[in-house]
Amino acid sequence: MFFFNPFWPLTALRIASLKATSTLLLLLLIKSNLLRLKGGLIGGLVALTLMSGLIVSSTVAGGAAYYILQNKKSNDDEVNMSDDDDVINAEAVSA
Repeated sequence: MFFFNPFWPLTALRIASLKATSTLLLLLLIKSNLLRLKGGLIGGLVALTLMSGLIVSSTVAGGAAYYILQNKKSNDDEVNMSDDDDVINAEAVSA
């Protein structure tokens, strides 16, 4: 035989609040995981941008150093020394 519980509104309220709390906690957990994922993606893109900028700038600096050394070698070949007064005569080279 089924006995009627006079406190059933309190029990129903307790169950409903438990469901609401668990739903809220689940939503907060999902939000936290999505924010972590988004932060990781943004951080990865920033790191990739910084690393590619470092590679590009070091490549440009290396190319400039190579160009300067090659230009210096070609200028050294064009320097003429006169035998009579030991003066170095360099012709202006325009690129």
